Amino acid sequence: MLDLAIVGGGPAGLTAGLYATRGGLKNVVMYEKGMPGGQITQSSEVENYPGVCKVVTGMELMECWPEQCMRFGLKHEMKEVKRVKKEKNFILELGNGETVKAKSVIVATGSTPKRAGFEGEDEFLGRGVSTCATCDGFFYKDKEVAVLGGGDTALEESLYLANICSKVYLIHRRDQFRAAPATVQRVKNNPKIEFILNAKVKKAYGNNMGLEGVIIDQQGKEIDLKVPGLFVFVGMNVNNSVLKQEDSSFLCEVNEWGEVIVDLKMRTNIPGLFAAGDIRVDASKQVVCAAADGATAALSAISFVRES
Repeated sequence: MLDLAIVGGGPAGLTAGLYATRGGLKNVVMYEKGMPGGQITQSSEVENYPGVCKVVTGMELMECWPEQCMRFGLKHEMKEVKRVKKEKNFILELGNGETVKAKSVIVATGSTPKRAGFEGEDEFLGRGVSTCATCDGFFYKDKEVAVLGGGDTALEESLYLANICSKVYLIHRRDQFRAAPATVQRVKNNPKIEFILNAKVKKAYGNNMGLEGVIIDQQGKEIDLKVPGLFVFVGMNVNNSVLKQEDSSFLCEVNEWGEVIVDLKMRTNIPGLFAAGDIRVDASKQVVCAAADGATAALSAISFVRES
């Protein structure tokens, strides 16, 4: 039986593994079906992580985290966790049919990009519609592209694309942005970024080769924007499926958006079950905050295991 099972290998899960093993737990496994690193590895620019003086990509930021976090005995199992259940102990049902018992569990499965819901979004996803500028921006070198969204991610990725593309149209449903003021100012000062405000994308269209353009509704006025690439950044969905039980209820308390309710020690209402990072209620969705959550959850798990 594991002392601690960690579900998710992003900043929260990795940091939890580091603190749990360094803090004395001997049998700790982190389950991450892909390579560790999390959603931040897709970010084109990180300039606000404390102690990292240079502006780096998300991939560069996370490069040495797995090695450091596994230094004290954390094990990484590249397996998918389908469900976490609670009997006398916790039971993890894995994708391959295997089950694993654990005394405590930290869920750090993060979140994934939301769909905007316009016509043609799914049809052209991967063929002109993208949620990752770092992954796909190079394909539009010296071409015009559009970005949909008004938060930090949308504006940061617009700046990244402006370094590659000839022009970036930034489409936002309001006339004010939710991003940090410094980021907004940088976008406004960039001559290659043009705003299309109080607008929404109605439809993406193209052919078998890919996207050819998007139809925009700007307060009743229809705009046909001919671009081969549209980058969508309209928020995130909480990855909470591992907590859903056979009867569709959740193992622990969640709010109306499916975010896990925790206290300041990352404890859920189920003893021994913790949540950290973007999956929890009121998450700041910043790498430094996710890492802090992971450390806090691990310290709480250590106390729980030792007192059980």
